Amino acid sequence: MNAEAIASFKPGLLSGVRKLANNLGQSQSQAQNQNGRSPTTSAEEHESDGKVKTKLMSMWNNMKYGWTVKVKTNFSKDYPVWLLGRCYHRKLDDPLDDTTAIACSEDMLTVMDWEGMEGFRLDFQSRLWLTYRREFPILNGSNFTSDCGWGCMLRSGQMLLAQALVCHFLGRDWRWRPEDPCDSGDMFRREKIHRAIIKWFADTPKPVSPFSIHTLVRLGEDSGKKAGDWYGPGSVAHLLRMAVKAAAEENDEFERLCVYVAQDCAVYLQDVIDECEQSSSDGRGQHSSKNWKSVIILVPVRLGGEKVNAIYAPCLTSLLTLKHCIGIIGGRPRHSLYFVGFQEDKLIHLDPHYCQERVDVWQPNFPLSSFHCRSPRKMNLSKMDPSCSIGFYCRTREDLEFFVKDVKKCLVAPNQKSEYPMFVFSDGRSRDTVHVPRLNIPDDDNIVGFDSDNDLECEEFEIL
Repeated sequence: MNAEAIASFKPGLLSGVRKLANNLGQSQSQAQNQNGRSPTTSAEEHESDGKVKTKLMSMWNNMKYGWTVKVKTNFSKDYPVWLLGRCYHRKLDDPLDDTTAIACSEDMLTVMDWEGMEGFRLDFQSRLWLTYRREFPILNGSNFTSDCGWGCMLRSGQMLLAQALVCHFLGRDWRWRPEDPCDSGDMFRREKIHRAIIKWFADTPKPVSPFSIHTLVRLGEDSGKKAGDWYGPGSVAHLLRMAVKAAAEENDEFERLCVYVAQDCAVYLQDVIDECEQSSSDGRGQHSSKNWKSVIILVPVRLGGEKVNAIYAPCLTSLLTLKHCIGIIGGRPRHSLYFVGFQEDKLIHLDPHYCQERVDVWQPNFPLSSFHCRSPRKMNLSKMDPSCSIGFYCRTREDLEFFVKDVKKCLVAPNQKSEYPMFVFSDGRSRDTVHVPRLNIPDDDNIVGFDSDNDLECEEFEIL
């Protein structure tokens, strides 16, 4: 079955499922009205309605997005594939094109991987894939037992944070090889950490999972959000900051980690340093000596009006070539994705929209397969929503200094004036700045608009 056949068949089937859901809802409402009863007569009926709605939403969502879970995306053998600072290519004899060359120093070229596409696939499947889930404990103040249909940006944010935690606790070189037995102490230790990271994102309100969907929704309530609301990439960046800060107060494992969120596209370096040098508590109210904390830097940006300005396309892709980059959360309008790499002008991403059953991560040797994706997907960069948050991870102060030096080469597009960088750095503190004007993004009407929500237009597929 080719892409055209899938694309023509899919909309009609989705329409049928959507009509079925609507008809079932109307029939249920009419039956209740005929009996003279309210749809919320009892808590049991209310809970039952929620479960029916969850199942229908999950069914519709998986019909819409489930096609590509078992579909293979084509990658050209003639162009390099970049994945979070690593380059995979069958040959490295040819010079890089302008899109990637603006960020490539001699140090960066050393991360090119000679394993080729097999190395890319192993690297990609090692990233944590956090998707919609169903049948989890009810979210506080609601009857939601699934985030299907509204929690995609939260899931994308979880994936970005998970990548930072993998770098922090396991290192960027760690790979998940499920077929290999844990026959050494080091492999067993790494597998234990791998499972611990997944548990921190488990779908439960318990404090043992400080980055769960339940925790993020609860933190969002302080900003007027509630379960079922849609979140933007900027608001999710602040939720991640609050979640890590709260986790560090309760768990020593996060004591040496902090999150900084840029303000109005400006990174105030002294604020970052102050955050990293804050004295940590020993849990009994006593403060230890200053220790440098590793830092996750999140930069919310808007790169255009209703669409991404074309001049920032090479900037976006070059950021993904940096070894400190942990990805970008954004997507298409109201369709969040977690971008981790690119090939040519197509962004490689993990999609949170496939709805899966909740996994009980507290049972021994719980299955890991639903937390890793083996099918990378691509999307035309021109279809990206202009609002996104870019993530970076710096382990040490030296890392931070190198990152600041390296990233500046990516912030201004080639042959463009320097007054339009993606974001800027300031040496001082934000409180000492009287006024920093917001960056003006010039308009550009010469790129493709957001006129389609059809995933299949973005890629060429082969059925596995």
